Amino acid sequence: MKQKDFSKHPVRLFASYYRPHMKLFLLDMLCALTACVADLLFPYVTRYSLNTLLPDRMFTAFFAVMAVLLAAYAIKAVCKFIITYLGHLMGVRLEADMRTDILTHIQKLSFSFFDHNRTGVLMSRITNDLFSITELSHHGPENLMTSAVTILGAFVILCTICWPLALIILAVVPLFILFTIHFNARMDEASAQVKQKTGEINASIESGISGIRTAKAFTNEEIEADKFKAANDAYKESKKAWYKTMGIYHTGIESTMSLMQVLTIAAGGFFIMKGKMDYVDLITFSLYVSTFTRPVTQLADFIETFTDGMAGFKRFRAIMNTPADIQDKPGAAVLDEVKGDIQYDDVSFSYTDGVPVLEHVSFELPHGKCLAVVGPSGGGKTTLCQLLPRFYDVTGGAVYLDGHDVRDVTQQSLRRHIGIIQQDVFVFAETIRENIRYGRPDATDAEIVAAAVRAEIHDEIMALPEGYDTYVGERGVMLSGGQKQRLSIARVFLKNPPVLILDEATSALDSVTEQRIQASLDQLAQGRTSIIIAHRLSTVKNADLVAVVEDERIVELGPREELLAAGGAFARLWEAQDLAAGHMEAIKQ
Repeated sequence: MKQKDFSKHPVRLFASYYRPHMKLFLLDMLCALTACVADLLFPYVTRYSLNTLLPDRMFTAFFAVMAVLLAAYAIKAVCKFIITYLGHLMGVRLEADMRTDILTHIQKLSFSFFDHNRTGVLMSRITNDLFSITELSHHGPENLMTSAVTILGAFVILCTICWPLALIILAVVPLFILFTIHFNARMDEASAQVKQKTGEINASIESGISGIRTAKAFTNEEIEADKFKAANDAYKESKKAWYKTMGIYHTGIESTMSLMQVLTIAAGGFFIMKGKMDYVDLITFSLYVSTFTRPVTQLADFIETFTDGMAGFKRFRAIMNTPADIQDKPGAAVLDEVKGDIQYDDVSFSYTDGVPVLEHVSFELPHGKCLAVVGPSGGGKTTLCQLLPRFYDVTGGAVYLDGHDVRDVTQQSLRRHIGIIQQDVFVFAETIRENIRYGRPDATDAEIVAAAVRAEIHDEIMALPEGYDTYVGERGVMLSGGQKQRLSIARVFLKNPPVLILDEATSALDSVTEQRIQASLDQLAQGRTSIIIAHRLSTVKNADLVAVVEDERIVELGPREELLAAGGAFARLWEAQDLAAGHMEAIKQ
């Protein structure tokens, strides 16, 4: 499938989404055109019947014409069903295609994008903004085409009846056009504000629901309610501005339509007085003016739908035009076999604000060895590890895996060989089986069980009422912290990567649970190259090397015993933690 160019003009880009659904689109437009022609027939047939068939007593022909007209309206009814059903179905498919594109693109974006965008706002982009596109994609082209055909057709027929009166009616059209152009910009701005405030209110809802346990724990429900009320009030104000603009717009349109009707009767009466029209022509003219004004109203509705839909589409396009900070180089190599030799060569890193996080970091870790990274919070330990799988790119130096600069290989093949266990384990709202299978989606049930056994969680899973089919709730709320951590370990066992990163994997657990998890982690680390971010220094006893990160640098690097004997930064951390542990033991006694 050809990649879309999201830098194109929004209307051209929007039109490109019709291509896969062209048959449905053409059927919808054909049915709309057929219904349009049926509407144009009625006044003309009425005039012909009143002027010719009935006065000449051509009753057979009259009823034949009525039968044809009835058949035309039956066909119109079928066309209306197709327009309503298949037309909306086409709109939903376009919306679904766009939603697939945006979600696929968001999955490719780097961590830095999610650092600056709230989940609720992104959800609004994926759901609410695209919802209005369904109506635009269906009714937009249909209304535009039928309005143009009806207005042109009605005007041509009006000219055949009384062209001076037709020109008088036509003179009102520029007023409508100027009025529409003037209010289109105002409606566009108001609609964009509504979209923005909708995103903010969704973000507030998402935050309130996600943090409900914390809010209850601190009895801050009223504060959360006030936050939501502020976002809700802003949303109401934006809607108020939108509806006010829309109200003025529709009032102007209705006034223009009423002016056409008054002009028709007034000018038509004048022409009857002058003998240039008869009553049948005026009735026919009046019917056609009604036919003429309906598409003008449709155009007004189209402007509203177009403004709302394109406001959502422009926000969609803005995300699709957001480049991924981390991208594969052209011709990037694919890592097949990985031993696990890691090298950081004069690595520096800073976020977009320019504040340095790491400066001139260098070390080598042979395959099968374990490096423990320790140091105060905020020193750059987690960032150090996130550079290896390219969650962020270095701003200086290079990171190598088996001699390959990680920027020269594909992200997918690189990350396929790295297993990561974090302190905050994300558990999907699915079954235990599917959560473990996330480590390798093609794994068999037997392999899932084997991974759970190695992670020492199998017995606890089997003790649950539905075993591996137990639903774990939102973010695994029905599991304990230790169970979630061992579930994440089972995922990595299933993935079986040669490189392992443990980001303070046990720091949030109690001592007893930590010991059980540590046993699983030690088994997991066997034969793998491991980098462990350690909060509790007791977890580094099996590490081959210890790196102390302070002030954006590695200030010490070496075996644990050597660093303790040196009496430097690591020794001070060790003594401080021993002292804290002693105080805790004294309190317990």
